[in-house]
Amino acid sequence: MMNKSKPKFKNFAKRYREEIRTHKGAFVVYLILRASVIGVAIISFISGNYQNFFLCILSLFLFLLPAFVTKNFGIEFPETLEIIVFLFIYAAEILGEISGFYVKIKIWDTILHTTTGFLAAAIGFALLDILNRNEHFKFQISPVYMAVVAFCFSMTVGAVWELFEFSMDMLLGVDMQKDTVVQAIGSVSLDPAASNEVVRLEGIRDTLLVLSDGSSVSLSSLGVEGYLDIGIIDTMKDLLVNMIGAFAFSVIGYFYIKSRGKGKFAKKFIPTLKE
Repeated sequence: MMNKSKPKFKNFAKRYREEIRTHKGAFVVYLILRASVIGVAIISFISGNYQNFFLCILSLFLFLLPAFVTKNFGIEFPETLEIIVFLFIYAAEILGEISGFYVKIKIWDTILHTTTGFLAAAIGFALLDILNRNEHFKFQISPVYMAVVAFCFSMTVGAVWELFEFSMDMLLGVDMQKDTVVQAIGSVSLDPAASNEVVRLEGIRDTLLVLSDGSSVSLSSLGVEGYLDIGIIDTMKDLLVNMIGAFAFSVIGYFYIKSRGKGKFAKKFIPTLKE
């Protein structure tokens, strides 16, 4: 048994050293972020904040995703893409959720969703490009078709994520779909004649909530000056910036495929089959 396991260990160690040598920058970023996450996990566990501790453990597992995909599916991540994946996970879980950047920095969520749209389109392109180069298939996919499909793939990923956020909010009572304060609303539900006419309320400065026990809460007393939109605007905004990111890379990917892989910029983001 010992003799059989040694070659496997040697092969693994060789592949690991190879990975470090070819992706030095990504490995350094990985070590720094991993150390930071472990530190936050220790502090969270000691302080009894087990939700944050769980998010740290989740982040550590997600950091292994590029290596897992490469090992099991033979798909090579460009170093730039690998670094962005590490930074994205850290920005979303550690900075966004644990450090509260989603609340402290209003555009934080927008930045991450734009990045998601961009990267998801790159992955969509990679899947199609790998299929397109496969000798076993008798058809060729045009650059326009690849751009359209990559765009649709990215939008599907964005829509599925929004459904996940909605499900978590409904089932677990969390607030993944962040709310938006508005000072004007328009709705046919406010029309007393039920004639499908839109009734608009402008200049809203406060909202009074009457609870089932007869007590009431004024949103202005909680620092909210207006009406609280529950997640709808946030969802539409997320899908909009996802679309912008997806469209941006679809255009880049189109010219990359058109020039048959000569575009240096696109190569930094499109995974390839490992030789």
